[in-house]
Amino acid sequence: MTKARLMRKLFRQGSAYLLVAFLSAAASSVSASGELAQTTAFKQAVAESIGADAGLAEFYRNNAYQPVWTGQTAKSAARRAGLIEALSTAGMHGLPAGKYRLQELLNRMESAKSVRDLGLLEAEMSRVFVAFARDLHSGLLEPSRIDGGVARKRPQVSPADLLQGVSGGDPRAYFKSLAPETRQYRALLKQKMALERQLTQGGWGEAVPVSKMELGDTGPEVVALRNRLVRMGYLKPTASPTYDETLREAVQKFQTAHGLEPDGVAGQGTITELNRTVAYRLQSVIVALERERWLPRERGERHVLVNQTDFSAKIVDQGRITFETRAVIGKNTHDRRSPEFSDQLEHMVVNPSWYVPRSIATKEYLPKLRANPNAVSHLEITDSRGRKINRGAVDFSQFSARSFPFSMRQPPGQKNALGLVKFMFPNKHNVYMHDTPQKHLFSREVRDFSHGCIRLADPFGFAYALLARQEDDPKAYFHRVLGTGRETTVRLKEPVPVHLIYRTAYIGSKGEVEYRRDVYGRDQKIWEELSKAGVVLPLVQG
Repeated sequence: MTKARLMRKLFRQGSAYLLVAFLSAAASSVSASGELAQTTAFKQAVAESIGADAGLAEFYRNNAYQPVWTGQTAKSAARRAGLIEALSTAGMHGLPAGKYRLQELLNRMESAKSVRDLGLLEAEMSRVFVAFARDLHSGLLEPSRIDGGVARKRPQVSPADLLQGVSGGDPRAYFKSLAPETRQYRALLKQKMALERQLTQGGWGEAVPVSKMELGDTGPEVVALRNRLVRMGYLKPTASPTYDETLREAVQKFQTAHGLEPDGVAGQGTITELNRTVAYRLQSVIVALERERWLPRERGERHVLVNQTDFSAKIVDQGRITFETRAVIGKNTHDRRSPEFSDQLEHMVVNPSWYVPRSIATKEYLPKLRANPNAVSHLEITDSRGRKINRGAVDFSQFSARSFPFSMRQPPGQKNALGLVKFMFPNKHNVYMHDTPQKHLFSREVRDFSHGCIRLADPFGFAYALLARQEDDPKAYFHRVLGTGRETTVRLKEPVPVHLIYRTAYIGSKGEVEYRRDVYGRDQKIWEELSKAGVVLPLVQG
């Protein structure tokens, strides 16, 4: 059997041990002519090949051009095996396997005939390693280039740190540590594999006709609904042609898992989500894996998590949700969508004033003032010195959005746009969380109504939970401050990390898989970019 055939066979078998043995033998035969790792030819080949990559060049200069991958030692062999094994799992993580050219790398390993060849191979293996390690650790895409609302920067790690990391211990353990070591990431990987298996089995069957179905209905539409829910795992196999109580409960389970009102009625919205294909859901999971790689590795032992697609805000303590409330997010228009970012919640303001953002004052209120100077009378209008102006003495028609010289403020009170408390994590987006007098909006299924800030259905409960770590009776303390009627800042003794995220696929607190609608269309953009970068689905059907 030729070496090439042997290499292909070993790769197909996935035998890392035999592959290492083969590579070690090849390295020994080449190096017998003269001290592989020490030769000038080897060093020159590495230096020439990585010259354009400052990070790699710096590492090898500092490392005296010692081989990381192509040496004869057991450690080098373990690194080679670890790299090949890790590259073979790229697709499992939703990364573009073709980008890392594994087969080309194997071919170059096989064909190395000289010390110079091994030097070039060393450089190529490091290039591939750094590309793969960065993608696995920090994500394949640059978030802000996809959508301006994704105000995140990927965690950065230098080539030197990566190469030192893989050189310093068990390579397999190191490769394993590169991916996010979070419950979400691990569970999403399992869901990805489950959906891929479902694809090979033909998906979830025929789509369900779009027609309203409820308790007591019968007919072919009900049978199609039943069959789809059975294939999806929400209903045990049954031959009943009737929309009975068992089917209604299955519909409710589906609705809950997809952020729909769990009324047990299969209406248009429910059927639309039910008819999403396996491939569509798989795309959501792959995007969620990429998004998880973008987040800070240290989320905070206690942190606030706002999932915009779920319209929810949670406090998480040591991985456990200890408080949760419904939320309203920014309206789906180009200037109101809530951004995604992480920051620190530092204080709350009880009985807040609402200082109207200039964009709202000029775009929404100035046209009203031009028509009627007494419009929006609940707002104070002040000059540059903070003095309240006499509306009747001002001709608002003379001002444009650019020349409008005034500020606008709504004093504290029950009808204040921010309600009775706001939660501040100072940021360039001027986004925060707050109460609202518009309580009726929290009963809506899709809750995108704000100018970008996050409105909370239970802001008082949120305040109590935050204060519980610094006040013996947080509820009583909060209401004492509230009862003064004065605008009061209450600082948190320990700032709490806040993460505004956007997940259309995630794992619930009990390990259940949940899906949500792509409210802003951001996940579709991310999938398109991942696809352009070479990420593919194993099969597209069902």
